Amino acid sequence: MTDVRILPRERRDALGEGLLWSPSRNSVFWVDIVERLVNRLDLADESVATWQMPDTIGWLIERERGGFVAGVGRTFVTLSLDPLELEIIADPEPRRRGNRFNDAKADAAGRIWAGSMPASCQGPSGAFYRLDPDGRVTQVDDGYVITNGPAIGSGFLLHTDSPRRTIYRYALHDDGSLGPRLPFIEFEDGWGNPDGMCFDAEGHLWVACWGAASVARFDPSGRRERVIPMPTAQVTNVAFAGAALDRMFVTSEGMGDAGPHSGCLFEVDANCRGVPPCKYAG
Repeated sequence: MTDVRILPRERRDALGEGLLWSPSRNSVFWVDIVERLVNRLDLADESVATWQMPDTIGWLIERERGGFVAGVGRTFVTLSLDPLELEIIADPEPRRRGNRFNDAKADAAGRIWAGSMPASCQGPSGAFYRLDPDGRVTQVDDGYVITNGPAIGSGFLLHTDSPRRTIYRYALHDDGSLGPRLPFIEFEDGWGNPDGMCFDAEGHLWVACWGAASVARFDPSGRRERVIPMPTAQVTNVAFAGAALDRMFVTSEGMGDAGPHSGCLFEVDANCRGVPPCKYAG
């Protein structure tokens, strides 16, 4: 049976998301979107630090020049935590004031891929964006309800619309353009809704299965080949961390009646390794 450990801390998340492994800081970062918080777990002593943000925050990604880029509200911002400083890079959705950013990843070329969604979780007003290293923003897709979990492979990109229970696949070209959006994995009854996701070193995809109290592993063809039960139903994101990238962390949602472990941060012994996260090159 797979070991699942609850990380001890003083509070739980209303909506944990946006896991990030920082090798230089030996720390795991994640956000609480609803409470507008950035959290940091120091792997050396398992101490937790927290920073209050001025708006909802969906994710943060390290920059090559230091600090972070983050999705705060519906804007791309540069972010420094010590001291806390934010500067807007771009607001790609000035007319979609009911939206916010939800999840993002950087690719090997140093670009950020980020999805927006309606804060109400109602209606397909969410879109998918690419932030280039020079600060330009391009809308690459539209019509999402709850964007989630970009995962970037070699020559392709995966992205999710959670309520539609579908993970889509795009061809990813060298210039950053995408091919058509094609269904790749369609979740069956009982699998929950696909949320955050990441690849492991063997090219398999790990997905947080919101509503199904589990994380699942899919092989490169999209076949579900492993399921790890979790002690709460609404798991939201998954990432590998640690010097050997052999420690899996999972966030969860604490809103609603999701049980005594809702909103916790978990460590899972998945018996495999991840791949290093990419940084924003701007």
